[in-house]
Formats: sequence, C-alpha cells, structure tokens
Amino acid sequence: MKLYIIIFLLFVSSTLIQAQTYEIGGFIGGANYIGDVGKTTYIAPNALAFGALFKWNRSDRHAFRGSISFASIKGDDNDSKDTRRKERGYKFENNIVELSVGLEYTFWEFDMYSVKPASVPYLYTGLTYFLYNSLAKRSDNTIIKDGNKGSVAIPMVVGYKTTLGTKFVLAAEIGARYTFTDNLDGSNPNNTSEIQDDLSFGNINNNDWYVFTGITLTYTFGRKPCYCNF
Repeated sequence: MKLYIIIFLLFVSSTLIQAQTYEIGGFIGGANYIGDVGKTTYIAPNALAFGALFKWNRSDRHAFRGSISFASIKGDDNDSKDTRRKERGYKFENNIVELSVGLEYTFWEFDMYSVKPASVPYLYTGLTYFLYNSLAKRSDNTIIKDGNKGSVAIPMVVGYKTTLGTKFVLAAEIGARYTFTDNLDGSNPNNTSEIQDDLSFGNINNNDWYVFTGITLTYTFGRKPCYCNF
C-alpha cells in the first residue's frame, strides 16, 4: 500500500511540475466566410478578426488551448466569379463571437527554453461554440438581421510557430471552422421570427464555413517543465 501511495504522490508531483508552463497572448488577422453568397475562395480574408488565447503546455509535443475570438464576416455576389451569383446580386454582413477549446499538437519537439531559436509546424482542433446574427432574406431580395443564434463548429487549424527569446512565441496560422448551421448568410432562415416573407436560396444541404487567417503572439510564464519518467 505504501508503495502505491509513493507512486501516486510521484505522479501528482510530476503533473504539477509539468503544469507550470503556460502561454497567454492575442490573435489578430482577417476572416472570410464560405457559403452561398459571394466568393467561393477558401482563404480570402476580407474583414477583421482578433482575440485572446491561453495555452497549457502539457508536454513539448502538445498543449491544451482555449481562446475567445471576435470577427466580422461578409459576402457580396458582385465579388464572385460565378456569373449566376453576379446576376443575383445578394450581399450580407454578420458578426461572430466564438469560444474554442482543444488540443494543439506539434510535428516534433518544441523546446521554448533553448538558447537557440526553435520553430515547428502545428495542428489544432477541438470544439467551438459561437454566437452570430440570424439572417433572413425578404421578398425584396434584401438580407436583414433576424435575431441572434448560437451554434457549434469544428476548428481545423494549421500553423507555424517560432520562439522569440525564451519568453515569447510568434505564430502564423490559418484556421477553418466547419459550422453546424447554414444561415450565416441568410440562405436558410429559421422562420421563427415575425418576418413572414423569408425565402431560402442556394444549396441548403451544405453548411457554412468561416476561416481565420493571422498571427498570434504569446508570453510564456511559469517554471521550466520537467518531463520525467517515474
């Protein structure tokens, strides 16, 4: 029994030591949407996106990550190369507020405490909950706000990060969010408001996406972790 207690205490102390390395910082960049209005280009930021993030570096290969982000998204059929969309001439604007948690995984070991600069590509995914404006198209073909809604999304992020000394980490990343709604652009309204002349359009079988492209800068703090094997 004493041996089990000793092993448990060693495990807990190792976890606490490992848990001392954190990062906190911000994100700034651009956002774009992919759906039934405007361009169909996957990476084409045309509106501001910014936010804050926090990381717990659980090892030199992975970190738990949480973030809050704010963005505007918009689409205009006049910017599309599709002649049918140009003739239609719809446009919209929406606002996104998202909370995201998940796991960031580096392709190889990332030593933030080395005297030499360290760089590594990484992937991030998890679960996102976001708030947005519910939109609806009226019979006069204008798209207007129709209340507020919340939905979930799956983030798929690829990035590349590098150390700046031993206290800062700079990264560039592109992150697509697959959403579980088809109404970021008013193409598939919920028909639950006072608006009686909502009309669906586009492909109502495909959900919308939005993409963040930008840079993050984080400050590291806490004691250097000890990845010990007991």
